[in-house]
Amino acid sequence: MFEKLNEFLDKYIPLKIGIADIVEIIILALVFYEVMVWIRKTKAWILLKGIVAIMAFMMIASIFNLDTILWLLQNILSVGVIAVVIIFQPELRKALEQIGRKNFITSFFSIDPGKKVTERFSDRTINELVKAAYELGRTKTGALIVIEQDDTLQEYVRTGIDVDALISSQLLINIFEHNTPLHDGAVIVKGNRVLSATCYLPLSDNMELSKELGTRHRAAVGISEVTDAFTIIVSEETGKVSVTQGGQLLRNIGGDELRTLLIKVQDKNVETKHHFKIWRGKRSNENKADQ
Repeated sequence: MFEKLNEFLDKYIPLKIGIADIVEIIILALVFYEVMVWIRKTKAWILLKGIVAIMAFMMIASIFNLDTILWLLQNILSVGVIAVVIIFQPELRKALEQIGRKNFITSFFSIDPGKKVTERFSDRTINELVKAAYELGRTKTGALIVIEQDDTLQEYVRTGIDVDALISSQLLINIFEHNTPLHDGAVIVKGNRVLSATCYLPLSDNMELSKELGTRHRAAVGISEVTDAFTIIVSEETGKVSVTQGGQLLRNIGGDELRTLLIKVQDKNVETKHHFKIWRGKRSNENKADQ
């Protein structure tokens, strides 16, 4: 079979491409995909954008023969490789551990079920979040719930205590109950699960925020300024529910409005497919893990 395939390639493709070359291309493509997914889920994504900007600047400097700037950039990049390894040592170690645990055969091949629903979290999670927020508001129990979207929140997850439990209103109410070990700080949610509690968030230094807002609201605005996270805040003083996204604070919203905003964040899409799918991708694996 391999001999016939090689004969076909020699006859119809002018380039001398053999079976080994095709295998190498497939392997390199899969490795490149895995590396890009890893970069996208860590702080290395910001670093990559910075490197791309520096490379673009180097091209401009090269076109205009700016020799001094080119010399400086080349020396910075040579030292930067070592700095990257040191700075991202925890992420690199975690990536190698994931490679050791990965089942590559089941990751690459699967039969597509026909109809695929992609969403950040389920309708049930929306109901539980809305129910928890207004139950906490009714008792004037302060709460701060951060929902991860595209930007990873792992550096903030690590500041808290691991929970890793399916979201329910009872769980969230119990976490924020006064005088319990987990009530202070933020809860971080990803998909249909509570990842961590008692997490520390960066405070906003926005001078336009009302002086009557406390640390909880400033932390909610702060995390929304540095990531694309959607945050739900329950005021301990008034019991009112507010949300933040993109550095903007929307105060004193009702249950229907909160549900509408969560549906937008959910980003639910239904795709109909009827074919064998070679590469399952990350999102389908995460959805299955959440169910």
